[in-house]
Amino acid sequence: MTLSHFPVGQEMDVTYPDFQVGLTLLSTRQLTFEIKDGPFARTETVDIQVVPLGNGLFAISWQERDGATVTNVQDYDRGVVHSFATLPDGQFLRMLGTIAVTRPAERRIDDLPRRNRALVLDAMTSLFQRRDASAVERLYAPGYIQHNPDIPQGRDALRALVADLPETVHYEPGLIVAEGAFVAIHGRIRGWAETPQVVVDMFRVEDGRLAEHWDVLQNEVPVTAAKAGIAMFDPDEGVRAP
Repeated sequence: MTLSHFPVGQEMDVTYPDFQVGLTLLSTRQLTFEIKDGPFARTETVDIQVVPLGNGLFAISWQERDGATVTNVQDYDRGVVHSFATLPDGQFLRMLGTIAVTRPAERRIDDLPRRNRALVLDAMTSLFQRRDASAVERLYAPGYIQHNPDIPQGRDALRALVADLPETVHYEPGLIVAEGAFVAIHGRIRGWAETPQVVVDMFRVEDGRLAEHWDVLQNEVPVTAAKAGIAMFDPDEGVRAP
């Protein structure tokens, strides 16, 4: 995540326990805030410094006309703002607010789908190409939920399964689609059953780890001249992922 990912042009309402603030992100150097009611009600445009923290996180700091200083940690993955303000009288406020976007940014800055796709691809190739059981702890959530009834629940069961895989097992990734917290990957696996299988694995991502899994497997049917069909799986289909 870089400064170029800061959502310039975005307008949003941030709701804290005691009041609401409207924020307009004018640029990487200025924003306008509007406190809509209460004792702090006012509108002001301030000069800001933006520091990208990675994974949809930005630290934004500024000083207001009355001397108040504010630092916001804006978390666009979770839709919250952690706000720290020192008022002119020395009072220090720590607040957590929720984000509601009222006008989107001038260009798409959501890096979460790309990161989630990379996470799933890392998991599938680590476990089912390299048979690296140690990757389970790094990539899967402690409370990992498995919806395949042939595989026991939890990370320990998955780690044991991978450790016992024969060298004949090999996974080929194809098309990957990500939306929000969910990722679906289309692939082919050899050595899992008597014949190669085409599989769609779907994952739910939570806090940067794989938290839940569903899959659908089908024996691969070869293309024949008589049927004149199209192959069920093509390793190059992955280049079409958004």
